[in-house]
Amino acid sequence: MSTKKKAGTGCAIVGVGTAGCGEAQGFSDVEILALAAHNAVLDSGLQFKDIDGIATANVNSPMWALNVVEYLNIKPKFVESTNIGGSSFIAHLQPILHALASGQCNAVLVCYGSTQRTQTIGRREKLKAKQLIDPYPYESPYQPLVPITPYALMAARHMHQFGTTRRHLAEVAVAARRWAQLNPEAFRRDPLDIDEVLAAKMIADPFTVHDCCLVTDGAGAFVITRNDLAKDLSKAPVHVLSNATAVWHRQVSSMADFTITPAVESGSRAFQEAGLKPSDVDVVQLYDAFSINPILFLEDLGFCKKGEGGPFVENGGIAPGGHLAVNTNGGGLSCVHPNMYGTFEVIEAVRQLRDEAGARQVKDAKIALIHGNGGVSGASQSTALLGVSEVL
Repeated sequence: MSTKKKAGTGCAIVGVGTAGCGEAQGFSDVEILALAAHNAVLDSGLQFKDIDGIATANVNSPMWALNVVEYLNIKPKFVESTNIGGSSFIAHLQPILHALASGQCNAVLVCYGSTQRTQTIGRREKLKAKQLIDPYPYESPYQPLVPITPYALMAARHMHQFGTTRRHLAEVAVAARRWAQLNPEAFRRDPLDIDEVLAAKMIADPFTVHDCCLVTDGAGAFVITRNDLAKDLSKAPVHVLSNATAVWHRQVSSMADFTITPAVESGSRAFQEAGLKPSDVDVVQLYDAFSINPILFLEDLGFCKKGEGGPFVENGGIAPGGHLAVNTNGGGLSCVHPNMYGTFEVIEAVRQLRDEAGARQVKDAKIALIHGNGGVSGASQSTALLGVSEVL
């Protein structure tokens, strides 16, 4: 961790909460969202009457924020519902920071909920309807298995270009499971080894089933406010040191290079704004929709050189006891992945920085990096750095 004091953004996360992670039989998206929101507000020491800003998104509803505001019975002065995929909830930070700094609002609730695992009625119909109104013109005619096929192409290119192996991919999945085994909230906690990953059913070459994220229910929420208000609350604030978002493309066929994502830009800007470098980071939360994602992001964010992500994760490099603590809750591969995962990265980072992570706690964690990934081909990337009060 860097010993140089950081200016930060003047805002801090003061409460986090989850609900319905894994399976939430009988609940709707907004119902488990409300439970997570309640838990986050309770954790913050605030009350719902103090919440005057809302940030939320849902892939199934273009006006989702209206549903949430009505269900929670709040009247926010600030509303943010931009949807750029799974990175949305980290990208939401930027407009939130501006709204808080300007005095437009005082306390913003960021929230998400999905029951995609148990609410199966109409899933195929929704997918077909979405493909009609939101097609991928250069790819849809070939009927790819979205989003698996695009990421499989990225993985295959990385393997061809840099010598990355299926075993390297398996290391990512096994590391996630080892962290999940330390997390009572994780959905998959059964043992998993490299050979089991490699021998599992192939889904889209080079991915087996264990290289692909979970399909779960789950809701996550967090509350963010200005530092002047955060200092008077019961729990230690986790300060937002920086945030940056980059979007370069939509479809994998439009990528200039399958091995380079917009994380190169979002990460660089986030580190520069915070006055930090990768070696200052104690704990890392990366959006691991597939096992190639952490390898790509570790490279693009500067934790290792391009092409060296495979060797970086070898021999439990990102597992408990490794040289970098990555996805300490078990990530989307083993903890929870209800379609959009970003809120859970924030929640885990906050718990680590508060020293509330139990058996998976990273010792002396002071600075965390969270990185969101959105779209079906790493299209949107958002990076944020968080820190404890000591680093300000």
